[in-house]
Amino acid sequence: MSRVLIADDQRDVLEALRILLKGEGHQTESVTSVSGIFNALQQRDYALLMMDLNYTRDTTSGQEGLEVIPKIQALDSTLPIVVMTAWATIDLAVEAMKRGARDFVPKPWDNERLLTIVRTQIELGSALRKGRKLEAANKLLGGNVPNMIADAPSMRPVVEMIPRVAPSDANVLITGENGTGKSLIAQALHALSPRASHSMITVNMGGLSETLFESELFGHVKGAFTDAKTDRAGRFELADESSLFMDEIANIPLNQQAKLLRVIETGEFERVGSSKTLHANVRIISATNANLADKVAAGRFRQDLLFRLNTIEIPLPPLRDRREDIISLANNFLRMHAQRYRKELVGFDETARDRLLQHSFPGNVRELDHVIERAVLMARGSHLKAADLGLTSGGGESKTLEDMSLE
Repeated sequence: MSRVLIADDQRDVLEALRILLKGEGHQTESVTSVSGIFNALQQRDYALLMMDLNYTRDTTSGQEGLEVIPKIQALDSTLPIVVMTAWATIDLAVEAMKRGARDFVPKPWDNERLLTIVRTQIELGSALRKGRKLEAANKLLGGNVPNMIADAPSMRPVVEMIPRVAPSDANVLITGENGTGKSLIAQALHALSPRASHSMITVNMGGLSETLFESELFGHVKGAFTDAKTDRAGRFELADESSLFMDEIANIPLNQQAKLLRVIETGEFERVGSSKTLHANVRIISATNANLADKVAAGRFRQDLLFRLNTIEIPLPPLRDRREDIISLANNFLRMHAQRYRKELVGFDETARDRLLQHSFPGNVRELDHVIERAVLMARGSHLKAADLGLTSGGGESKTLEDMSLE
């Protein structure tokens, strides 16, 4: 069911269109003024806007509607606009189309033609919105984050979610097995956010000892402990007005989780050794390969902290569930490593491609990257062969470089 916004100053027109479109399964909302159009568009999304061109009594020029079409397009360039007026002329229709309208319906209308226009414009608008989102995400994922190829159907929800979620300040939890590309998704979310002008700050929570937890996240002042020779800003302070990516979030010690929860909830913290409260405006992006719900059930992770972290959850599929991407990823890694090691390689032979597609890649994209890097180093011709890859025919673990050199 699509939501259609109808703008007209005549109640009978609004009611007639409501009944007609309801019969086609559409939900309609009605406004009677130009200001009503903008109020409605600010509150929710619509699949189509049908608008009259005249709203002032005894006005027939259509200028009221013509003047607002570009402003509506500036708000949402993907929203299809169908204009309608009882004073239809070819010149007025052409002018409306020039300013951004997609089609034109004269009053009184032909029901069949109007419904055809509505169906067509809703379908085109939906395709355009999906295309814009995919284009933005793929441009980012294929440009600023070159190792992230996302053409497989299992990656479609991820690619579509990134541009929807990135502009907000909602905290995001990225889940998935080791090597699936969680850090690349974090980079994409930050790069498409209003905070992109500031560098994203990253901290590996799995690498923090319990004694360094507070100092690393909140900073310390000189003399706070033996090795505190100078004042030091923590990660939250460094991430003010930016994004903080906390990888391996499941590894936070239980007795430190309340401190993290406080700063996420209030933005307030103190450096170790200081009683001065600092404030940071930080967007939290975290990642884990663990099942945090299981950890909550086992009493090893606070439920209230999980609620704060996973406002939005983005699950990443393992590489074995996105085999359509394997060759594209492999080609990307081949170009990257061939350039790095200054080797003239142009692709994979058929045996190599078959071996790549047969392998289960328990280490996911990271393993594929390492496999191709080793293959580039071992290759002797212009194409990588199955033997260069060092993958077992059974699809299990890949061989080490030392194993390959002994063969």
